[in-house]
Amino acid sequence: MSRTGAPTPTAVDAAGLRVAIVASQWHDTVMDGLIAGAQRACEANNTAPPELIRVPGSFELPLGAAAAIDRGFDAVVALGVVIRGDTPHFDYVCRGATDQLARLTVDTRTPIGFGLLTCDTEDQALARAGLPDSKEDKGFEAASAAIELALSIRAVGAKS
Repeated sequence: MSRTGAPTPTAVDAAGLRVAIVASQWHDTVMDGLIAGAQRACEANNTAPPELIRVPGSFELPLGAAAAIDRGFDAVVALGVVIRGDTPHFDYVCRGATDQLARLTVDTRTPIGFGLLTCDTEDQALARAGLPDSKEDKGFEAASAAIELALSIRAVGAKS
């Protein structure tokens, strides 16, 4: 796993920014870490307390995100994990969720932090989950990106 060239999130003042965290229900330990990381990012950046919206799985993240956008959230953090198995199911879920989240963020002009882990093994997911022994905190990174983009869009006078 390479962190070469990755930006270091820096705290910004996002007072009043409304953030929804849309999170899959699969893989409790990984999801608990991702959600906690996203919540830490919201707190570090002084957003309004984020609202947690749970969806059944990663394929359902786009519809959960769309519902949050319809409710007027300024930014959404989409969190999930898909671990490769023995069938092509992994490819369909990852592609479907990724493509629809990308379409949704462009169509609605609403930032969506991409925190969908697409891993070959559970160990890879745990290494990215923001847990005490993890090497990365993808929940924190996804929320930080969504918050920063929402503020950038707001600064140029576009919707957010």
